[in-house]
Amino acid sequence: MSLILVISVCVLMAIGMPVAFALGLSACIAVLAVGQFSMIVVLKETFTGIDSFPLMAVPFFILAAELMSGGSLTHVLLRFAGQFVGHKRGGLGYTNIVSLTFFSGISGSALADAAGPGSMMIKMMDKAGYGRAYAGALTASTAIVGPIIPPSIIMIIYGLQDERVSIGALFVAGFVPGILIAIAMSVVNWYVSNKRNYRGDGCFPPIREVLHNTWTAIPALLLPIIILGGMRAGWFTPTEASVVAVFYALICGKWMYRTLEWEALPHILVRSALLTSAVLIIIGFSAAFAWILTVERVPYAMAEWITQLQLSPWLLLIAINILLLIFGIFIEPLPGVMVLVPILAPVTAAAGVDPIHFAMIVIFNLTLGMITPPVGGLLFVTSNVAKIPLPELTRELKPFLVAHAIVLMLLTFIPSLSTGLPHLLGFK
Repeated sequence: MSLILVISVCVLMAIGMPVAFALGLSACIAVLAVGQFSMIVVLKETFTGIDSFPLMAVPFFILAAELMSGGSLTHVLLRFAGQFVGHKRGGLGYTNIVSLTFFSGISGSALADAAGPGSMMIKMMDKAGYGRAYAGALTASTAIVGPIIPPSIIMIIYGLQDERVSIGALFVAGFVPGILIAIAMSVVNWYVSNKRNYRGDGCFPPIREVLHNTWTAIPALLLPIIILGGMRAGWFTPTEASVVAVFYALICGKWMYRTLEWEALPHILVRSALLTSAVLIIIGFSAAFAWILTVERVPYAMAEWITQLQLSPWLLLIAINILLLIFGIFIEPLPGVMVLVPILAPVTAAAGVDPIHFAMIVIFNLTLGMITPPVGGLLFVTSNVAKIPLPELTRELKPFLVAHAIVLMLLTFIPSLSTGLPHLLGFK
């Protein structure tokens, strides 16, 4: 049955079927072909996959991000980031990186970062004389910080797949890798801007304006701190933190920034519901797909095979990195976590790899697949919103992919980059 399952999903994805439906339909085909189980089991496992209290955090975090965006948060963060780096050579590139990094602490989604503030920055960079394809490549490469800096939807799903790590620990662990990615993107922007002479405006804003922009941005910047601080203090769980985030976003947009209108709420709620539905469909069908693999004992067979190779922890991580990079090219991060983590986590646990360290490797690898040609879902989104031909966008990606590879090696071989902050704050 597992062979039929794998062949079916590969064929369906090859003909262009969305990943979620390819996983669900392949599960149905496998069950029908073998005849050992009733078709109702696919439906049951699909609903079981989304029947989880911690999953309630997903729609609330999505709604909080939509409320913040509807409250002109994007403009606030752009002004705040631009005042510090906009005057330098390549200043708009730095502004893009900093603003997307800040926005990642609210959206938790790479696609939201690219389609929201990212699309605005591409237009601004294009008008300022930057190559439009370069602006798109920079935006897509930086947007993958979204699932890494908390709050992160992928981290919530990961925490449900591996009971050894808490969602709070994953949230804290994402800070340092996220900052490393931002620094790596800044280095590439510095190199390209000097090579192509992308100039800034050359004028640092008046101190009065800097203070005003900073004061205005403080409420938005406090959201990740409130979420993580409240969770660490024991005031609320990750699921409750998502509800707190919604009310905080509503207060910021309506009464602090005074840009969120009541008339906009129905549109925000509908958009949040559509995004939530897409996420939950992926999770549900991934659960049915993973159930068949479990019934067929595929995870256990793979774990035994890898264990028999007797690889050292470092060689094991290198092999897993290669597997995840290949896997991430063809499948989205959410189903990737659902399918691969139950297989690989026990193997790395037996090898003595810290579960938080391994979690960040998995999340970064699968997220990196979103900008890896030829499939890269984030590339298609950026190409669409910025009206950039995909081949031009792909050509500009090379230095960014090299920078990401260096960050990946650092995260792989220096575990403390992922585990240091969680352990310091008491997450074990």
